[in-house]
Amino acid sequence: MLKVVVLISGGGSNLKALLDAAADSAYPAQIVAVGSDTDASGLEYAREAGIPAFIVRPRDYEDRAAWGEAFAAGIREYEPDLVVSAGLMRVLPADFVREFSPRLINTHPALLPLYPGAHAVRDALAAGATETGVTVHIIDEGVDTGPVLRNRSLTILDGESEEDLHERIKQIERPLLVDTVRDIATGDLQLGTSPAAD
Repeated sequence: MLKVVVLISGGGSNLKALLDAAADSAYPAQIVAVGSDTDASGLEYAREAGIPAFIVRPRDYEDRAAWGEAFAAGIREYEPDLVVSAGLMRVLPADFVREFSPRLINTHPALLPLYPGAHAVRDALAAGATETGVTVHIIDEGVDTGPVLRNRSLTILDGESEEDLHERIKQIERPLLVDTVRDIATGDLQLGTSPAAD
């Protein structure tokens, strides 16, 4: 059974998808803890599921490196096989990344390497793109530059708003993340392998 720690900053819809999947005894991964950099509303899903949750706020530390070490210590306590950044809206310090990568993955609302960064949906629309999607990738020391594990595309609709497009991306993001974690757990997906599109 693959032991997973999930990291969030917001509403936790990807976390909920993973918790729902893991509630099935046939799913080969177990969520052992949820960590956050803020009092995220999504932590309620962890509490409802009886999963331990911890918060490590950057403002409580003198710099990013000190925060990263404290966040890493919180994760280390649960000895995970995989760490999933599922909406953690913060660039992780290099030492943190080096400790957990390549068993440190992230979801991103674009077809990387296109539109990295915090405003991927807005950037795709601004560029006049006709297609975008979601990517699950290994976190490296860059911003959304790590090896792509899986991606899934969708067509951008004429006149679509940023909010509506982001919502449609989330609809394909959740099952893609659930499937990716399952395939890592079963060994069907090796971390560090070449890109594979669905």
